[in-house]
Amino acid sequence: MKNIIVKFGFQLRKNNNTNYNLKVRCAMKLKCMTLDELWNLFPITFVDANANFKNIYIEEEQNLKFLLGNYIERISHIGSTSIENIKTKPIIDILIEINFNNKIIVKDILLNNNYLLMNENTSKISFNKGYTINGYADKVFHIHIKKYGDCDELYFRDYLNDNLDKSKEYEKLKLELYNKFKPNRDLYTDGKTKFVNEIVEKAKEIYKDRY
Repeated sequence: MKNIIVKFGFQLRKNNNTNYNLKVRCAMKLKCMTLDELWNLFPITFVDANANFKNIYIEEEQNLKFLLGNYIERISHIGSTSIENIKTKPIIDILIEINFNNKIIVKDILLNNNYLLMNENTSKISFNKGYTINGYADKVFHIHIKKYGDCDELYFRDYLNDNLDKSKEYEKLKLELYNKFKPNRDLYTDGKTKFVNEIVEKAKEIYKDRY
């Protein structure tokens, strides 16, 4: 068996941890599923805004700080669970900004600690936690690793929290895209891009060098 298991973005690195066999079985079963099966196993769902999302984020933030220590230059709660008063997927998005010279070290630490690698390119590494062969776990996280200063998500979050009308417009857009494209996650995500980019541009004009 190769030391990397990859399918539809799921990736684990072989190690000697006692949980390795369990993680491999999970990854292998996910690997054998079609994209449609994965979308049905992990559907897009929406819940009302919940103050407990912040507590769940803080708990995971502490865990990530323990694992990654000084490799973290900034860690932030992002995504719709960080925006007040809108419906959201019950998934906690976390942005970790690092010195990208350390990306291999950070990647290996997370791979060896129950995080699944979903996607990797020259500017971003994405992990998840809480995806199981039976569907979502009780707590689900998307972890986004980026170069320090690459943080458009923070401007987007702040602007929507400061502008209720725009946050409600975003909520409406998400629900429309969900109803139009379910269960296709890719089309749902692509449909938000124009709105997100416009908000980030406005936010940077207002907040300037906040981040």
